[in-house]
Amino acid sequence: MSDPWGETSGRAATRDRSTVPHQRGADGAPAHRPPGGRAAARQAARSKGRQSGRRAKPVARRKRLARIALITVSALILVTAGAGAWLWQHLNGNIKSVAIDDGAGGKEKADAFGRTPINILVIGSDGRNNAADCKLGGGCGSASSTVGHNADVEMVVHVSADRSNATVMSVPRDTMTQVPACKDPDSSQATAGYYGQINSALQYGPACQVKTVHALTGITVDHFVMLDFSGVVKMSDAVGGVSVCVSDNVYDTYSHLKLAKGTHTLKGEAALEFVRSRHGFGDGSDLGRTVSQHLFLSAMIRKFKSAGTLANPAKVYSLADAATKALTVDTGLGSVSKLVDLATDLNKVPSKRMTFTTMQTGADPANANRVVPAAGAKSLFAAIANDQSLTADSSKKKASASPSATTSAAATVPASEVAVRVENGTTISGRAAVIANALIAKGFSPGTSTGNAPEQSATTKLTYGPGEKAEAQTVASALGLSASHLTQSSESGLTLVIGGDWPSGTTYSSSASAAPADTHAAVSNANASTADESKTCAKVSPYKTVVLNGVAMTPAQAYAAASSKKDSAP
Repeated sequence: MSDPWGETSGRAATRDRSTVPHQRGADGAPAHRPPGGRAAARQAARSKGRQSGRRAKPVARRKRLARIALITVSALILVTAGAGAWLWQHLNGNIKSVAIDDGAGGKEKADAFGRTPINILVIGSDGRNNAADCKLGGGCGSASSTVGHNADVEMVVHVSADRSNATVMSVPRDTMTQVPACKDPDSSQATAGYYGQINSALQYGPACQVKTVHALTGITVDHFVMLDFSGVVKMSDAVGGVSVCVSDNVYDTYSHLKLAKGTHTLKGEAALEFVRSRHGFGDGSDLGRTVSQHLFLSAMIRKFKSAGTLANPAKVYSLADAATKALTVDTGLGSVSKLVDLATDLNKVPSKRMTFTTMQTGADPANANRVVPAAGAKSLFAAIANDQSLTADSSKKKASASPSATTSAAATVPASEVAVRVENGTTISGRAAVIANALIAKGFSPGTSTGNAPEQSATTKLTYGPGEKAEAQTVASALGLSASHLTQSSESGLTLVIGGDWPSGTTYSSSASAAPADTHAAVSNANASTADESKTCAKVSPYKTVVLNGVAMTPAQAYAAASSKKDSAP
């Protein structure tokens, strides 16, 4: 029989018998021994040892490898966790945050499903507090506060309550408006209020800039994000450059932007020169600059959303590190987790549903070099304040969107299955019947009834029983009620008490809520565009907006005349 390791027991036994003499009994006959003899027993023992030894080695090796792997994985987990904790603390340590007055920018109102929009004031500061900003912007400052600084860029970024759309509205820096009374808690710089250029409010702190924009537009501003010169450079480098197109050769002798006609990838100082250029584009004023800034931001957003950026851990970290170092934010955004939440909300909005606009303006009667809001700006302000999308398919999207489980739950309860008891809590006769009839006309159950409330109520409220929140949201959505009007009760059934804040009409509105804005008027003359428009070029100014060697020229003429100056980007 063959040995498992390639030896034959027969040969081994023969070999053993030739070397070990047989013992004999008293009669000279071979003594009785087990079959195969001692040699065979020894051979069997050796064979067993070889078999067990050779088989044991792989098992032991596997156990050792398993232990090594376990130790290695444990070490990696500890190292990764430690690195993650270090990175988290590092990024948190990068963030500079400043408190703003409670209610400085107003208070957001939740919709019927408890969701609230987000409004952020993005501020581009012309401050030169550090060596990098001094080098990039020219001129230097030493204070760490915003005293003496102006907000050269002001954009209201609105993200809808259902996260299906967003609007970015630029407010030109040359806008004249009433700056309210402000005091910067950091510098103690204060003002009793004055009529002046809107960008000057930053001298009294970011909160003052927020209050001023809120006072001008009526738009609630929840947060602010402030970026300086070096911040623009860091952010553009972090994404590997931003691709922009210019309609003609351009040389802005003020911002130093010099580009040939066509598309370029801008990094570092070239990116800063582009977003700072006001003489190179449009009519050579801040109005033209806001449009080119929108093109730059649209391109950056597309780069953010590209798989090449978000799928690369090194790029994500580089971007996070650059962003947290570059930004000053309000304390409401003053942590990595809060910024991540904000980024997540922004990332939900498709590029084609992000609208960029510039506040409509007219010339200031007192100063031709300054502007004031035009009549059309009221529609733009109202559309943002009312959480209305400015993209063409807004009504279709709003009807079909289901961004949260709450919305889905409400959508699963048909109006025909919902009955409401409507009670009149006002002094106006017949108010309950008006609302009840309106609900039935909208398809609600004919079991909807009316009556008088036990007492008069100043506010309208809708109470619902346990497990009936979805039904209440269906009613609230039909009547235009916000989440603040909904209250859970221990008793089953839906009861709507009409309060003194709803004296007329069948759709709820308060003095703070404007009627839906005309979205066509909102974007009229507002240079509206969407973030998915990748082939749009910045329009180089055809006017003599720049000066080279003491001679007024168009930016294209200056480009030709400055052939010896290196372009900002290839």
